[in-house]
Parts: sequence; C-alpha cells; structure tokens
Amino acid sequence: MLTIRMSRVGKTKRPSYRILVQEKGRDPWGTHLAIVGHVDTLSKPKKVDLDVEAIKHWLSKGAQPSATIHNILVDQKVIEGPKVKAHPTHKVVVEKK
Repeated sequence: MLTIRMSRVGKTKRPSYRILVQEKGRDPWGTHLAIVGHVDTLSKPKKVDLDVEAIKHWLSKGAQPSATIHNILVDQKVIEGPKVKAHPTHKVVVEKK
C-alpha cells in the first residue's frame, strides 16, 4: 500500500521535512516514489510547499496520507473533511482494590 508521509531532513536542532510517497513498510529515509512537498515547522508562520497536482494524482492512485499529512492537506484546502487526531492520548488507568 502506498502512503504519503513526512521524512525529517535538515541540521541538528533545525529540522525540516520532505513529504514523500512510498510503500508503507519502507524506511522513511529509504527509496521513495516521489517528493510532493516540503514543510518547515520552525519558521513563523509555518512554511508549507505542496505540489497539489502530484498529491491529487497519488491520492487517485490509492495512496493514503498519514494523520499529520491529512491535517496539513485539510489546512491547505487540498482535500475536504475534518481533521484527524494525529497523536493518541493515553488514559491513566487506576486500579480499584
């Protein structure tokens, strides 16, 4: 299955991210099919450069965006729909005696 996800690049303590299309089981720093964008999260405001046509092409081919990429695509109005929870919250379980 194809996935659209981020791969961290950049210097130490100065990360930037590439948005890649690759097989789901592959290493994020390994072989990819296409680079469809870049994200710089440290700049104010956050810089997002997307190749919208390429993203729509890969989505039509069946590629699934990760939760973070899905939220970025909703922010940039590439796709419609609600945002998804990218990081699950952990509930504290208290045992009763």
